[in-house]
Amino acid sequence: MANQDTLHRRGLMFILSSPSGAGKTTIARRLLAQDTQIRLSVSVTTRPPRPGEVDARDYHFITEAEFRRMVDAGELLEWAEVFGHLYGTPKAHIKAGLKEGHDFLFDIDWQGTQQLYQRMEVDVVRVFLLPPSIAALEKRLRERGTDAAAVIDARMARAKAEISHWDGYDYVVVNDDLDRCFEAVHGVLKAERLRRARQTGLVDFVRTLMG
Repeated sequence: MANQDTLHRRGLMFILSSPSGAGKTTIARRLLAQDTQIRLSVSVTTRPPRPGEVDARDYHFITEAEFRRMVDAGELLEWAEVFGHLYGTPKAHIKAGLKEGHDFLFDIDWQGTQQLYQRMEVDVVRVFLLPPSIAALEKRLRERGTDAAAVIDARMARAKAEISHWDGYDYVVVNDDLDRCFEAVHGVLKAERLRRARQTGLVDFVRTLMG
């Protein structure tokens, strides 16, 4: 007998954006760990790997020449330059996965979000995380201990610019408590999976109910 979990549906592109330090990476990792139906969209990038990062797991690390070739060939759904490095989303893998009902998590900024929405509107769910205050955001960045003061100042300037794009998202969550924030984000994901237009198996199922 069919149930809500076995009915075929089209996958979705679940975007999480936030200024640096607002908890996006933490929420994303928790979502991937606790929800087996979603997988991370692995971007291509021209930046060098950071300590602990693995090629094809965290990013596909490629040369700028290869990145430009992919752009020219139309192989990227979106791309942007961030702090002097290029980042983009490969198209073919995502489109095939959506058709099969797979969900993809995107950890991208507002520029990438805008491009994805323009190209894949009905498949995109946009969530923006806000810090409880600018002071709290700066405190988180400084407590990381991974960036020089000048880098933190640049990130704070960029953070304010990113926050100005909050109204380009479907959902906005203030991350003043990690557990509450996660539950809100996960709740959005679960609700979006139930959208009637996304559940492509519903028509046949309802026909069987009607005899």
